[in-house]
Amino acid sequence: MTFNEGGRIDSGRVRSSRGGKGAAIGGGAGILVLLVYLFTGQDLSGMFGGGEPSQQESGISLEHCQTGADANEYVECRMVAGAESLDAFWQAALPEQADIEYRQPGFEVFEGSVATGCGDATSAVGPFYCPPDESVYLDTGFFDQLETQLGAENAPLAQLYIVGHEWGHHISNQQGIMDQMDRQDTGPESDGVRLELQADCYAGMWLSHAANTPDPNSPDNAPLLKAPTQEELTDALDAAAAVGDDRIQKGAGQEVNPEAWTHGSAEQRMRWFTTGYEQGTMAACDTFSAGQL
Repeated sequence: MTFNEGGRIDSGRVRSSRGGKGAAIGGGAGILVLLVYLFTGQDLSGMFGGGEPSQQESGISLEHCQTGADANEYVECRMVAGAESLDAFWQAALPEQADIEYRQPGFEVFEGSVATGCGDATSAVGPFYCPPDESVYLDTGFFDQLETQLGAENAPLAQLYIVGHEWGHHISNQQGIMDQMDRQDTGPESDGVRLELQADCYAGMWLSHAANTPDPNSPDNAPLLKAPTQEELTDALDAAAAVGDDRIQKGAGQEVNPEAWTHGSAEQRMRWFTTGYEQGTMAACDTFSAGQL
């Protein structure tokens, strides 16, 4: 999937930062606080008080991100254009299909480490969505890891799938689903897996409609994205499979243990992405009402 070269994008849509020294919740403790929050909903940040406030420096400049052509050339501009396409789609789809007014999530592209409403984090955590500050955080270096460590192509649509997945968490959060789920449950039918598969489905749903979603910033409201080719869809599916729990367990030299799953198997993740892409509705992505996943 490529961006229409003449499409206009707003570089101010995405924040950019580089983590400095002196984090209040530093190193492994910061990662622990974040992961505990994301998987259990329990805020442990008060246990690590007394340090200096986190120091954030300016990250990579995004001023050169002005057009769809820039998004096709530079990964950081692709993040800006992806955010604008996601905003345009969900601005219409969420009120229409769920009777909920869409709120734009924050989106921060960071290097090294970042301070969030869920605690401080480093790039080791990978891309994530933080419910308290309704923001997506992503170090684009993860895309290299996607290929070198997880075995998927570092391709544009694979990258956009990752962004669309994190945006999907924001949509689930707006629906109130995150407040109702059992964060401590694990396993192939657990609430955590259902949440992740819903985000995969929402990512597929967006990519299905993106080429037909008018972009208010572009001339004549032309869509920002072109329709994906089959090869590009394969790249996205490969990325979904690469982050399946069973694939990650195998890659770490472990036996596959479904009862420890928190994100779903490679097969589940590909299937729910495809469901969103082919059916294109939020109702089809209701993993919490689905029987067997």
